[in-house]
Amino acid sequence: MLKAIRSSSSCLHQARFTSNLHSNSRHGGVLRSVLGLTNPNLLRRRFFCSDSSDGSGSDSVSAVEDTESKSAAAIVPTAMKKPDDFLTVLALPLPHRPLFPGFYMPIYVKDPKLLAALVESRKRQAPYAGAFLVKDDPETTGSDNEKNIYDLKGKNLLNRLHEVGTLAQITSIQGDQVVLIGHRRLRITEMVSEDPLTVQVDHLKDSAYNKDDDVIKATSFEVITTLRDVLKTSSLWRDHVQTYNQHIGDFNYPRLADFGAAISGSNKLQCQQVLEELDVSKRLRLSLELLKKEMEIHKIQESIAKAIEEKISTEQRRYLLNEQYKAIKKELGLETDDKTALTDKFRDRIDPNKEKIPSHVLQVIEEELKKLQLLEASSSEFNVTRNYLDWLTALPWGNYSDENFDVVRAKEILDEDHYGLTDVKERILEFIAVGKLRGTAQGKIICLSGPPGVGKTSIGRSIARALNRKFYRFSVGGLSDVAEIKGHRRTYIGAMPGKMVQCLKSVGTANPLVLIDEIDKLGRGHSGDPASAMLELLDPEQNANFLDHYLDVPIDLSKVLFVCTANVLETIPNPLMDRMEVIPIAGYITDEKMHIARDYLEKSTRDACGVKPEQVEVTEAALLSLIENYCREAGVRNLQKQIEKIYRKIALQLVRNGAQSEPSILKSESEESKSDTTEEEAEVVETNVSADQVSELQVSDGSKEDKVVTNATEKVLIDDKNLADYVGKPVFHAERMYDHTPLGVVMGLAWTAMGGSTLYIETTRVEQGEGKGALHLTGQLGDVMKESAQIAHTVARGILATKDHENAFFANSKLHLHVPAGATPKDGPSAGCTMITSMLSLAMNKQVKKDLAMTGEVTLTGRVLPIGGVKEKTIAARRSGVKTILFPLANKRDFDELAPNVKEGLDVHFVDDYDQIFELAFETEK
Repeated sequence: MLKAIRSSSSCLHQARFTSNLHSNSRHGGVLRSVLGLTNPNLLRRRFFCSDSSDGSGSDSVSAVEDTESKSAAAIVPTAMKKPDDFLTVLALPLPHRPLFPGFYMPIYVKDPKLLAALVESRKRQAPYAGAFLVKDDPETTGSDNEKNIYDLKGKNLLNRLHEVGTLAQITSIQGDQVVLIGHRRLRITEMVSEDPLTVQVDHLKDSAYNKDDDVIKATSFEVITTLRDVLKTSSLWRDHVQTYNQHIGDFNYPRLADFGAAISGSNKLQCQQVLEELDVSKRLRLSLELLKKEMEIHKIQESIAKAIEEKISTEQRRYLLNEQYKAIKKELGLETDDKTALTDKFRDRIDPNKEKIPSHVLQVIEEELKKLQLLEASSSEFNVTRNYLDWLTALPWGNYSDENFDVVRAKEILDEDHYGLTDVKERILEFIAVGKLRGTAQGKIICLSGPPGVGKTSIGRSIARALNRKFYRFSVGGLSDVAEIKGHRRTYIGAMPGKMVQCLKSVGTANPLVLIDEIDKLGRGHSGDPASAMLELLDPEQNANFLDHYLDVPIDLSKVLFVCTANVLETIPNPLMDRMEVIPIAGYITDEKMHIARDYLEKSTRDACGVKPEQVEVTEAALLSLIENYCREAGVRNLQKQIEKIYRKIALQLVRNGAQSEPSILKSESEESKSDTTEEEAEVVETNVSADQVSELQVSDGSKEDKVVTNATEKVLIDDKNLADYVGKPVFHAERMYDHTPLGVVMGLAWTAMGGSTLYIETTRVEQGEGKGALHLTGQLGDVMKESAQIAHTVARGILATKDHENAFFANSKLHLHVPAGATPKDGPSAGCTMITSMLSLAMNKQVKKDLAMTGEVTLTGRVLPIGGVKEKTIAARRSGVKTILFPLANKRDFDELAPNVKEGLDVHFVDDYDQIFELAFETEK
């Protein structure tokens, strides 16, 4: 609407109207006196001309312009032709609005030929042209439509013009601006020439009408009433009000209709409809409709402006009152500066992220801020509220770090930080790939389980670096208070939020990677069960509205990626385990430990100790000896400690050698002159005491005044021969107690929290006599292994009776079954096969096959049940030099998933019945 008003105002804001019947100098004087105009040229530019249907309009214009004898834009004298004489005119396209008779309009002519023709017409005393509105092109809009008008020529332009237009008098031409005044309506009949477009026209006259018709009078009165309302309400027509009130009586009905349509903000097609209407009564009705619509639009505009003004004034008034209120309270001493500073600090925190903070949280913050203003600074409630607001405003509401879903980069980071662990890396890359396809990574719960020192915590740190997430770690080992997870109530003294709220405040983002360490060691005390409290934290269906007792507002943790670590899964409650995705990390074999020690541990330790690579060399044999004789556990933490121990001793050795070889041999010229010998002095520096390696420092002859001796220390060599000088005596000897197991002894495979290990089962006969068959157990066995021994004894008697029914060994022998390393508690359902074989070996007086190890639980019917820890037990067998392994048939799938380097060189048999073990262990031929 505003655009339309501006468009119409561009045509009318300088227009003034005078009488349609009298165009003498008296009206020029009236206009000057009313508007306060003394410049005749200005009056000419603001002139609202009379109807020129009888040719008298040109006299009034020329009367004004006679005062401008030298004006370039002056209209030709009165001797020129009348408007009725122009039946062929130049066609001027009007892009925005039609020109009404009696109105002024400036236009810009872009066509140079058309502009030249208009100038030539004025010189030939024919300053008239036809102004026609251009039709819209449905294929183009806006400014493109206007640009296309100037490109049209001839018939193309003629087809785009409305047939009815206005005969326009050219009052002035300045550059490409042409000022027009409309005189009468025209209709195009045919085209005369194309460039510039010249058309033949008919002059249109209004249809005859009865001035005394009541309908026309009533319509005109309503138009006048509406027109007055529009002119009063609209500030754009302020200049028209005075002149309109003075000259309203000079208007006739056609002119009144044209004036109403011209000042309305209607679109050009509606105005063109008024221009084309020759019936005065219909034209008045159309004009009245446009004016009424203008009034309605203005009312809507006023209501919008009023609403906005009220809103702005209310906010300004509230702001001023708040400032006055603060000033009054400060003068009265009711408020201290500290309280105001606190409020401003909290508001400064939330203002940048106000749109991201949930509405219920904003409401709580506002309520607490109001409470803070009312509390005394010395009250205890003030400190509680201040601390609560401090936590509430410090949280990263809606702030997320930009995640990196580049799979290639993530793989490089994981390979850079860790060697091996193919399954773990593959699962992490799958998680990143899903996040890339979805566009966002939903929070998951990954549980890394395995023995200590295999890199579970560092894997979590690498995942955070690969995903470009913030990393936060907290350990729940031994945690027995639920408040550590869910927070304390604010009513308690020293209340604090839980670990997750502390995490979010620390990292500053709402999507960090949180590593919950040692989740299998959660305690349970009098303050509740923390494992149960972890359910809400880790459950993806609940943690979108995690409720901390301290904050007491829901927090969205659905975007947090949780990574848990555990050594043993059996101690984790089943409901908590059900919410996790377990990724087992079994440990490392010797080859993997060699790579880790060489590529990771040695480099980091060397940098930490300040030793340069060229100063020390650790051989492969030394590392292998270190791994096999000192560090047999599944992880590499102890291996890192031993390597650090080596480099610390090397650093001490280098510093000592450097102190001994400082430039202390400085000779003056007088001392050198007294010397009769020319032989070089050599200083022997010991670099490796155990290897007896020395280096000589050559001191040059006395050709210089001062001689500085540099320490050219040789590289320190660490090999398997001098390794004990740095790390002490070997901790482990050969894990195999027997090169060839004797009667009654069988090697089993066991799983422990430290990884896999070999486990010998020994059976011997204590006493023999008829009916003395019994079994005695030692070795600190748990209840499960004791039951396995009883089952094994029963199954062995049955097998012996089948194989050798005359052998009454078990019926007449008291047996003693022992598991070495009695100080170590042992329990687990995987020693049944080994115990049966041990008893049968003694009963049949046969040794088991050399380099054989077995594992598996046996039922009373001889069926072999599956076991766990296949990878750990396979690694333990390889470490002990075992060539043949017996696994339950149900574990074949687990064995097939192992890496090729773990399975290399092993002869593995899968059995589902003890008869198969009997044949393999005692090499029975069918």
